[in-house]
Amino acid sequence: MKKLFNKGVKQYLKLRYNRIERMRNAPIEVQEKTFASLLHRAKDTEYGKKHGFREITDHASYIDNVPLVEYEDVKPYITRMMEGESDVLWPGIVKWYAKSSGTTNDRSKYIPVSEDSLYKNNVAASWDTMAITYHEDPDSEIFQKKSLIMGGALSPWEHDPKVTIGDISAILLHRMPAVGRPFYSPDFKTACLHDWEEKINLMSQICTKDDIVMFGGVPTWTIVLFKKILKQTGAKNMHEVWPSVRYYMHGGVGFDPYIEQFKEFFPDPSFKFFEVYNASEGYFGVQDMSNQRGMLLLLDNDVYYEFIAMEELDNDVPVSIPLSEVELDTNYAIVISSSAGLWRYMLGDTVKFCSIKPYRIEVSGRTKHFINVFGEEVMVSNTDKALAETLKTLSAVVSDYTVAPIFMNKVSKGGHQWMIEFEKAPASLAEFEKLLDENLQKVNSDYAAKRYKDLALKRLQIIPATSGTFLRWLASKGKVGGQNKIPRLFNSRKYVDELMNFVD
Repeated sequence: MKKLFNKGVKQYLKLRYNRIERMRNAPIEVQEKTFASLLHRAKDTEYGKKHGFREITDHASYIDNVPLVEYEDVKPYITRMMEGESDVLWPGIVKWYAKSSGTTNDRSKYIPVSEDSLYKNNVAASWDTMAITYHEDPDSEIFQKKSLIMGGALSPWEHDPKVTIGDISAILLHRMPAVGRPFYSPDFKTACLHDWEEKINLMSQICTKDDIVMFGGVPTWTIVLFKKILKQTGAKNMHEVWPSVRYYMHGGVGFDPYIEQFKEFFPDPSFKFFEVYNASEGYFGVQDMSNQRGMLLLLDNDVYYEFIAMEELDNDVPVSIPLSEVELDTNYAIVISSSAGLWRYMLGDTVKFCSIKPYRIEVSGRTKHFINVFGEEVMVSNTDKALAETLKTLSAVVSDYTVAPIFMNKVSKGGHQWMIEFEKAPASLAEFEKLLDENLQKVNSDYAAKRYKDLALKRLQIIPATSGTFLRWLASKGKVGGQNKIPRLFNSRKYVDELMNFVD
């Protein structure tokens, strides 16, 4: 029966692949149609009336009428939506919200998931991903065997139990049609458990009994799971556990630091890695050629894109351009408008176009200092706040600091390494490390999730820098002066490894 179902899905995906071809061959036409559709549907919302959606006819009039925003700008609207108001940013009442890493003032932020954004973006993009996979590999058996899922958690909003908040992965699992559920492992209750230790333990027992052909998720947790499975089964690699496994859909963090580790888990050269660009705010891209870097920008999925060259970001009114004006190998901040009710919303991600015909992108970083090696999305505002609380409690004083990742390897977990130059050192460095780690968890929910019971990340480490270390390093680069600052966070070990040479 499942074999017959897979055959039927394969025929459907052949037809659906025409959508992919339209995005490749008529990208500007597709984007203009999406743009007009979004404005038309939202013209009678509060936001649409306020910013004259009815009068907008093109990109020029759009940027004249609608401001660029970040989360803090739209948070008041979203809060009112969560409290039950309708027709605020998007038509109707929205009862589902994707929980994402917080901003300066909040531990978490909540992204509306309207029915349109759920089905016309997330679900549509998932089908597009399957169409690409089956086109690349016509013998795929994804709808004949099973795919491994490692979802996040859902919970009722504390102020209104009719509103549900949680990871976008958990929302998609919860809303998945019944016809798709037999093709996933483990059961959805296990996949969405809040307790990660219990979840990993149960998954290592359940999933080893299933014939897994595909899996997805952030590398951090999949590595934890695979190590447990190999220890439990005594297998040399994951092919011995799952002989049919063929694909890994990864995204959310840079994959380069993990590729060699995953090749040890999956040494078969025919195993394929597909990168996807799936954020809380939407599903934006998928790698459409497994042997070539870059993700096809999904242009027909209820998202209109704008781009701001990085050098523009410091201007009072940054100039944004439509897709038709982008150039290769330029770092752009990505701006979206979508059926989630996000209008000219700055994601915080930067992308580069590695191809124009068709439009393919690579995520190149963030618009601000950050560390997101393990999916923790730690920002400078988080580390500043956590450090300030720790210094206050333990009566210490810091003159400067920087933070870098400690990458996972075969024998040890990942984590964060802080280099701190103390003006007044704490009585106990170990106590300082412990409290700083706890405070960072309090201000960043994604970091707290990765640190849960030391399952994915170990506690942060501190390297005490001797007095003058940072100044000596800046002087070596000819960057002494008030406008030259230590990079607080960086997604590689570049700065910390350099600084180690200047520690007396």
